[in-house]
Amino acid sequence: MTELMEDWRVASRVLDHIDHGTTDLSDTVWREPVQNYTAPDRLAAELAIMRATPTPFCPSLAIPDPGSYLARAAAGTPILAVRGADGVARAFRNACRHRGAEVACGAGKAATFACPYHAWTYDLTGALRGVPHENGFPGLDKGAHGLVPVACVEAGGVLYVTQDPSPGVEAVPPAGPTGIDPRFVLIGTSDQIIEANWKIVMEGFLEGYHIKATHKETFYPRQYDNLNVVEYWGANSRVTFPYKAIERQRDTPPMQRRAGGALTFLYHLFPNVVVPTFPGRSSLVVNEPNGAGRTRQITWTFADPAALKDERAPVSKGLSFVDAGVREDRAVNESIQRGLASGANTAFTYGLFEGAITHMHRNLHARLAAMGAAAG
Repeated sequence: MTELMEDWRVASRVLDHIDHGTTDLSDTVWREPVQNYTAPDRLAAELAIMRATPTPFCPSLAIPDPGSYLARAAAGTPILAVRGADGVARAFRNACRHRGAEVACGAGKAATFACPYHAWTYDLTGALRGVPHENGFPGLDKGAHGLVPVACVEAGGVLYVTQDPSPGVEAVPPAGPTGIDPRFVLIGTSDQIIEANWKIVMEGFLEGYHIKATHKETFYPRQYDNLNVVEYWGANSRVTFPYKAIERQRDTPPMQRRAGGALTFLYHLFPNVVVPTFPGRSSLVVNEPNGAGRTRQITWTFADPAALKDERAPVSKGLSFVDAGVREDRAVNESIQRGLASGANTAFTYGLFEGAITHMHRNLHARLAAMGAAAG
């Protein structure tokens, strides 16, 4: 599938599934070897994919103004993203060209970046502008000692970074929506460590088969168990999680049915990013591998400015509700990771209800094969 359905078509498909007790099904059952969640060489290969793939680094709203910057590790590499005076977003390897110290950390706003070790200074384009006691470096070519750039492109409110382009990997992100509403504003960020492989964390976002069992007092009273619409474009996917409130649209003419307030869209931006949407708000969630059994989860949350002013629908209440569901998912993710040590499974089986997970694994395997062929 190359185009996503209009909202009214999704709503109508959901109502049809409700009436027939069905859900979208994938074309096959998938078996993923458990060793792919534990083996260091497999993790190294996945990190190589992330470095070769246009991978979401942050939302554009994280660096909104000239001088705004964000520094973090991506696929094990320190990366600095900054908005230039010309409004263009750029990304660099976050390492001084003198002795390699990181020139920025965290997020903020700056006119220049000075290395904390010897104060070599760089401007917003990455150019080397200042070297204390420069006479100690005779013949230094400043033009050849700027911060090392990495490929960077903005699309759909997301900043994508490609660290190590590979002949076996598409050089640009697939055209399509990201789930980020351009009218929304950034209202917060969070950062946590989950003691589970990054793929286990991703899988928890990509199916509704677990809604009743895992979220019996949070999502399940408002949503359906094992009822999803699943769409694909490129290596990406969109999973629809309908709310029971969608029943109110039964008497609405089909083409007037809407998604707002009736369902959550979960956008998977390959390989390790998701964007879930909720009434009046959304998030961009990066699941960054931090070892074979550990994931750093970074979340940026956005909201509709009008919703922030509406006392009848406080955003904070909705965020608390979602946070409770996230804690439930985290507990299960970490339980799965502990279970890997039991030796009970040599492979995990993903059924026909879990097609978006199969799509993720299928594309990971394809990228691994393509990069291996290109290297060979």
